[in-house]
Amino acid sequence: MIRRACYDDIDAMAGLLSELFAIEDDFSIDIEKQSRGLKLLLDTPSAILLVVESKEGVIGMATLQTLISTAMGEKVGLIEDVIVTEAYRGSGIGKALLEALIAESEGAGLKRLALGADHRNHKAIAFYQKQRFSISNMGLMYRL
Repeated sequence: MIRRACYDDIDAMAGLLSELFAIEDDFSIDIEKQSRGLKLLLDTPSAILLVVESKEGVIGMATLQTLISTAMGEKVGLIEDVIVTEAYRGSGIGKALLEALIAESEGAGLKRLALGADHRNHKAIAFYQKQRFSISNMGLMYRL
């Protein structure tokens, strides 16, 4: 079942983020920080947080934040934190989760969706391309 996340899901979602961040060099696992970030997202009315729940508990998640694009002259969405726990990958759950997030974004009137993927994560990039995401020349850069 795919549903909107709630505060009771924060611990499970932080665990999923640990699994995601373990394969991405740009991020560090810090349950306290990730939990704080999830709470901030849940407190943001324009954010969309979805979880996949099975009888075992929360096994997947995705988040989306609303931004304003001057290039588009419209509200757009930034997708982050798409993860399905390893035991359930390849079963269609990730596709269903992303489709649900896209449907929610369309309902919110967002005109473009963007996401980042580690350029070495070829499986993730292929997955997103199958969902009609295109590689952009705009690379992410960070300043901390």
